[in-house]
Amino acid sequence: MKKLRPALAMLAVLFAVSACSKVAAAPAAVTAPGKGPIVTFIELGSVNCVPCKAMHPVMEEVRQKYGSQVSVLFYDVWTKAGEPYGRSYGIRVIPTQVFLDKDGKEYFRHEGFFAAEELYKVLEKGGVKL
Repeated sequence: MKKLRPALAMLAVLFAVSACSKVAAAPAAVTAPGKGPIVTFIELGSVNCVPCKAMHPVMEEVRQKYGSQVSVLFYDVWTKAGEPYGRSYGIRVIPTQVFLDKDGKEYFRHEGFFAAEELYKVLEKGGVKL
């Protein structure tokens, strides 16, 4: 019974988040042409989720390699501060990665762990010079 409680809690959170399908547009990542990030990479997860924890080194690698071209944001959707982001992006599972172009429009979305080599292909599609 004790093993079922976390699973049931997770299902309840996922159900609540998936019930909200409204997706809000994020602010544009670039404030002036040729300045700032080209892509905004948003990681929606939790610090208490195993696949989400596995994404942290990937996010850090992207920050280090492409920090001038990519803005990396993380929202812990299991907290009061992060939960509205899960709703606004209409996530169904965590982790979910959302990629926004320079105008703040979503151009790609992935659910689950996202390996760096595959993620780089998405960044390149968004205009990042690898």
